Amino acid sequence: MDIIYASTQSGSAGGSGGMLSILPFILIMLILYFLMISPQSKRQKEKRLMIEALKTGDRVVTIGGIHGTVVGLKNQGKIVVIKVDKNTNLTVIKSAVAGLAESVTEEDTRIEAR
Repeated sequence: MDIIYASTQSGSAGGSGGMLSILPFILIMLILYFLMISPQSKRQKEKRLMIEALKTGDRVVTIGGIHGTVVGLKNQGKIVVIKVDKNTNLTVIKSAVAGLAESVTEEDTRIEAR
């Protein structure tokens, strides 16, 4: 019984010790946010803006790696018609566009499990 009483007494006397033990976890979470979460959300915002701004004549690459030129939009702009060859048009969902042909990297065409 004396051990329990002594541990509660020392815990209440050093109330700031609890805050100091939480500080490293808070710092780690801040570092993770600024190094991983913030850049990822910035990239997602840039991609969303690029997809919304697609227009006829833009050279694009799909997530599957297909290169083509946008020749039209269907279904209130939700579907993109891409001209791949002289006689070949593909109809894809707008979200399947990885980006403009000049700025697409291999990472943009990688399909991620959700």
